[in-house]
Amino acid sequence: MPVRTSESSPSKRGRGVGLGLALLSAVAFGGSGVAAKPLIEAGLDPLHVVWLRVTGAALVMLPLAVRHRALLRRRPGLLAGFGLLAVAGVQACYFAALSRIPVGVALLIEYLAPALVLGWVRFVQRRPVTRAAAVGVVLAVGGLACVVEVWSGLGFDALGLLLALGAACCQVGYFVLSDQGSDAGDEAPDPLGVIAYGLLVGAAVLTVVARPWTMDWSVLTGTARMDGTPVAAVVLLAWIVLVATVVAYVTGVVSVRRLSPQVAGVVACLEAVIATVLAWVLLGEHLSAPQIAGGAIVLLGAFIAQSSTPAKGSEQPVASGGPDRELSTPGTAA
Repeated sequence: MPVRTSESSPSKRGRGVGLGLALLSAVAFGGSGVAAKPLIEAGLDPLHVVWLRVTGAALVMLPLAVRHRALLRRRPGLLAGFGLLAVAGVQACYFAALSRIPVGVALLIEYLAPALVLGWVRFVQRRPVTRAAAVGVVLAVGGLACVVEVWSGLGFDALGLLLALGAACCQVGYFVLSDQGSDAGDEAPDPLGVIAYGLLVGAAVLTVVARPWTMDWSVLTGTARMDGTPVAAVVLLAWIVLVATVVAYVTGVVSVRRLSPQVAGVVACLEAVIATVLAWVLLGEHLSAPQIAGGAIVLLGAFIAQSSTPAKGSEQPVASGGPDRELSTPGTAA
């Protein structure tokens, strides 16, 4: 499936709106971790928090699912893939990682996704990548080594790191699937319908995995502590459902449609920065100077890798993902 480059944006105004939506999505997604972690520390299992988040958002979007029910017949594969990867996979892996490692670290690892895209292109599709892309991957991996402080004997929980890496793999599917059909004009699947059914699919999958009937519901009637400050658990849950899920997914998918997976992915990398700052201010999760520097290197590497995909059908690497080229989607098997 061809993926549009920035040339596909209908106008500068449309591109500006797309960039604004992508930034809003990054802010909304970035606030999920700082609201979820107090609930997890108050006694909720990470998978139960994910189930509450996705199921609550699915109920909010249910009227849109009914309105776009024709999508079930037209694009069942897209809806299933979006629900499994972009909703259930990303959220389950990320929230499970939060219970074991700091918010900022989990998100920085998740945003190795651009480097994983290039790995798919090079080693699975066996297509050449640019030198800039290779440099981006090396920078991202090197920055990650600083974030986890490998010289200290991998001070972070190994399972937590693996879960965050799983979120990165699912994040690749989020950007690829969000762009599906964007160049089909009036025949393009409505993004709100895709999100609504993706949330319903994700909720169904997570119900089986999380087994919410075993959840300690009493936690939601009490308070959770955010760096020592008591906050009503239901307020944190409302933020997670309405802002960090509904608003985040709607603005994120629409921004990919207006821009491209490449550009939207670069802007989305700001989520890691936003989440790290929020975790620092609200949760008291202070990162060391090497970790901050490593995080900056991860984002730089992600930016370079994400913007340097080889052109469709090209046997040679291209200099960059320039606006006059049509790019081929990594991971079209999704």
